[in-house]
Amino acid sequence: MFEEATPPGFREALGEWLLRGGIALIYVMAGAAKFTSDPNSEWIKLFQQIGFGQWFRYFTGVVEILGGVLVLFPRSITVGLLLLAVTMLSAAFILAFVIGNPVHCLPSSALFLGLVVYWSYRRSL
Repeated sequence: MFEEATPPGFREALGEWLLRGGIALIYVMAGAAKFTSDPNSEWIKLFQQIGFGQWFRYFTGVVEILGGVLVLFPRSITVGLLLLAVTMLSAAFILAFVIGNPVHCLPSSALFLGLVVYWSYRRSL
């Protein structure tokens, strides 16, 4: 009797783009924040505690930006999610075992789990 105003699948596609765009935005912003030159930055202090040197901060920033950008493109989303998931899992382990503060690893762990859940949801489509 009534026709749908939007074609079937439009909402799913829009939701997919919004979710991927949100993931990309979060990680591109987080990665870009690691390129700060302020010596009082929390990122600089954290990466000094890790002990690998500041090159590791830049490397992490590049990986997060690259992963965020790759999530935007359908053909490279799996690679982007993999890069971001490995980065978040590594961050959780570093915060828990190198820094010695397991409570601070909860946000990284939650982001890791969110990425894995999203990846498994995409696989089921």
